[in-house]
Amino acid sequence: LPGLFAALARDEIRAFPRLRAHQRAAWHMFRVQLAALTLDRAGASEPPREEAAWRDLLLALTDGDAEPWALVGSDRSRPAFFQPPDPGGLKWEPVWTPDALDLLITSKNHDLKGAVAAQAAPEDWVYALVSMQTSEGYGGRGNFGIARMNGGSSSRAMLGLAPAGPEGRPDPSSWWRRDLDLVLRNRNAPTVGTRGGPALLWTVPWPEGRQIDARKMDPLAIEVCRRIRLKEQDGTIRGERAASKAGRVEAKAFAGVLDDPWAPVNMKDAIPKTLTLGEGGRFHYRRMIDLLSEGDWRAPLAARLDDGEVAGEMVIVAEALARGNSKTDGLQSRIVPMPQTVLGMFQTDRDRISTAADAQIAEINDADAALREAVALYAAGGDYDSVGKPQRQRAAEARARLDAFADGIFFDHLWTRIAAMVEGPDAEVAAKRAFRAALVDQARAELTRAFGAVPCARIHAPRARTRARGRLERALRKTNLVETTDA
Repeated sequence: LPGLFAALARDEIRAFPRLRAHQRAAWHMFRVQLAALTLDRAGASEPPREEAAWRDLLLALTDGDAEPWALVGSDRSRPAFFQPPDPGGLKWEPVWTPDALDLLITSKNHDLKGAVAAQAAPEDWVYALVSMQTSEGYGGRGNFGIARMNGGSSSRAMLGLAPAGPEGRPDPSSWWRRDLDLVLRNRNAPTVGTRGGPALLWTVPWPEGRQIDARKMDPLAIEVCRRIRLKEQDGTIRGERAASKAGRVEAKAFAGVLDDPWAPVNMKDAIPKTLTLGEGGRFHYRRMIDLLSEGDWRAPLAARLDDGEVAGEMVIVAEALARGNSKTDGLQSRIVPMPQTVLGMFQTDRDRISTAADAQIAEINDADAALREAVALYAAGGDYDSVGKPQRQRAAEARARLDAFADGIFFDHLWTRIAAMVEGPDAEVAAKRAFRAALVDQARAELTRAFGAVPCARIHAPRARTRARGRLERALRKTNLVETTDA
């Protein structure tokens, strides 16, 4: 860790090759939280560039005790890295590989195989520990989840701005420094927790049934939610796990809202709660706009430009592991480039972004409705009076493909439209026409594809195709997706 933090401060880290995709968010958040806690304890604001300096700072965080930083502890009654002390009297079960320890539930071994990392390096155990202890949900009796999520079947979502690297993806070093600086500068903001309270929860004794009050722990506290111990066996690291009678942190009343710098908060209901990405959930353009427009949502600290922050090329990163009842439903991740012109509006004029986004969503809705009715008419054999719910249901696949197409182009066109608002009326009209034209072309293509996929009696097919195309074009003109002069 001292070497890693020093290299991050020197802008030398470009990737973590052994890091699995679902571990990225947890690994980033952990590194920022730990560095912020360390510098804040020392009264420092700038991350040092020397490994020795970081070693001293990290040891100061544990009052000079090196044992909490050991991956394999020599004494089970004392803490080791992300491993609370063993209080004794527990039933421990073996964990042979780090991926068996990790938070992914892969019981059917379909998409991602479980317990296959037999030749694991210490680094793999570190990533698995961080991922599981800071992002895990409820996993059955005796296996409780973290406090920073809205219930055991929820997710710890991450939403934030990140400096972009050469390939348009977050640059690990710049991203770490940006979020670290942001967290430190906002350290004195009002919070649910207690600054200076328990921070490294793996170092706190965990007697059976005893919980930590969420209001007493530090707002940047690094959680542990499970009893885990690692040991060395025949030169190989092996793990053990045990159940607990209660969750480590008592935080049920807060619905996950514990000032997490990366957690979007739903403000629509009487009780605010963090984002839950349930089964089938994803970061669709509609969800992204909801999160960023701050209507029913409060954007997290990391998703805002701080006062005085000078932003270069940046991206929005949205990531969470979709979860169900004691199961996981896939990593959902989206990275959206943010032009500098739009970044400025993020700070001063979010209403303009919302207005442009609402206009594009309305245009997508119009194209969707036109396609639905056209495919339904084709399914009815071209008989206008026979169009009903069953025929409209036939349009589901075509509509889904149109929506996926719109999702793929939504933000590129949105940024162009917003920039055009500043340039003038002619540019704005051109931007609107470009997006509408793309939707129209795709809707026509999907209707043509539906002719080969949706059942229709051969004798009625010529009439059905002609009338379906006519219905589509009339609807597109009526909603101004196709201007009359362009028809």
